[in-house]
Amino acid sequence: MNNTQVGSQVVIFDTTLRDGEQSPGAAMTRDEKLRIARTLEKLRVDVIEAGFAMASPGDFEAVKAIATNITESTVCSLSRALEKDIDRAAEALKPARRGRIHTFIATSPIHMQHKLCMTPDDVIKQAVFAVKRARNLIDDVEFSCEDAGRSEIDFLCRIIEAAIDAGARTINIPDTVGYALPHQFGETIKTLLGRIPNADKAIFSVHCHNDLGLAVANSLSAVVNGARQVECTINGLGERAGNASLEEIVMAIKTRSDCLGVTTGINTSQIVPASRLVSSITGFPVQPNKAIVGANAFAHESGIHQDGVLKHRETYEIMSAEDVGWNTNRLVLGKLSGRNAFKTRMEELGISFSSQDDLNDAFQRFKVLADKKSEIYDDDLQALVSDARSSSELVETYKLIDLSAGSRIGQTPEATVTLAINGEQRTVSSPGDGPVDALFKAIEKLANSRARLALYNVSAITTGTDSQGKVSVRLEKSGKIVNGSGADTDIVIASAKAYIHALNLLETDITKANPQTGRTV
Repeated sequence: MNNTQVGSQVVIFDTTLRDGEQSPGAAMTRDEKLRIARTLEKLRVDVIEAGFAMASPGDFEAVKAIATNITESTVCSLSRALEKDIDRAAEALKPARRGRIHTFIATSPIHMQHKLCMTPDDVIKQAVFAVKRARNLIDDVEFSCEDAGRSEIDFLCRIIEAAIDAGARTINIPDTVGYALPHQFGETIKTLLGRIPNADKAIFSVHCHNDLGLAVANSLSAVVNGARQVECTINGLGERAGNASLEEIVMAIKTRSDCLGVTTGINTSQIVPASRLVSSITGFPVQPNKAIVGANAFAHESGIHQDGVLKHRETYEIMSAEDVGWNTNRLVLGKLSGRNAFKTRMEELGISFSSQDDLNDAFQRFKVLADKKSEIYDDDLQALVSDARSSSELVETYKLIDLSAGSRIGQTPEATVTLAINGEQRTVSSPGDGPVDALFKAIEKLANSRARLALYNVSAITTGTDSQGKVSVRLEKSGKIVNGSGADTDIVIASAKAYIHALNLLETDITKANPQTGRTV
């Protein structure tokens, strides 16, 4: 094994803002990406893949904004092995204190034949050209063999050796379609490190997808066999079944250091805040039983378990909840709290305000919420601010003015809704199978969007009957998918907010149609 790979530090490469955004409906605005990037910096992520600069003007601006504002993490842009992609990435990364171009080309027989329509020799030639082009523009270049999990080992050895000779200092081995098994993937990494003559001149990385639920296991198997960079996302966000989960990778390395013998530089106390922020911005709820960051991850209902934990925490907990950013989640703020206490707690949560007016607006929303419920939790505050910020960035074609909805045994539920549509108020009533169904039908009568409701999800932000309900609504229209979200102590009102938020997202057209760019590494 080469000397570079036997070091104990594993580089954490976060691709939430690039691969994570490829989840249908998870598109983010530039400002939302910047908020997440700042949280990733606080998390002490080594490399932040900020986007795919060539994909769209919006992606370019997001990469550039993150490159301008992030100073502690390396900022990376993805690019195909094409001159125009590489040049565009370099331009976006110019402001970066530390920048990286991540270029890739497919290496599996099925991809080379059916997608690229190129011979293996031509693929190697293009890869070498891309790496050299990138190295002429930036010092830090990563090269990825797309679909390496289904590539032939002899060809991988050839192309990786050539890429390292051309100047790549990180070599990424992606299991692009989540096909590998842990023992097999680990053996692939071990073989590559043993057979490639110049392997000691590069860090070997892995990027695993979760189609078989094995992304984390495959990544850890690769680490055991010498990989020293892991590409992952917050909450395992990503296209199809997602990517390897950053929080699971990091905490597995920390908790089982006795077996893995490696470390990361991650500030684990920021894991839960990062998870909550990504969930709030994307509208993708975290399942309660999700490892590390799920609401039940450190919850105990069984009497036997409760008794054990009370006597000695480690009887049923292999990690400390505080280590990953959980707290006791007791009363933090209430209706008698002042503006300064509110601002201080927001800053502790990583939420800042660009102006005094923004702070005042948020404080007023907090006061309204505090009058509705007795306890205000951190998650309430995150939802309150995220809901307001996402709304402020939209062209508000539809605005909720009033609604009434109800059910009664023996009678058909009905909802009456008043919307302002481009400033003009209109009211309509509609029956439905329940109050929410009636509500959505009434809104659709007014909006006439012809969008398909693909997902409706309700979750309690905190505990108790006065908890805010968090509603996620996914709409699909003409191939475009958006996730709307809304929060309120009244679940029907939260549902209306979420549906209208989704309609405004469709109108604003902030989602980007994925070009045929092979954005799947």
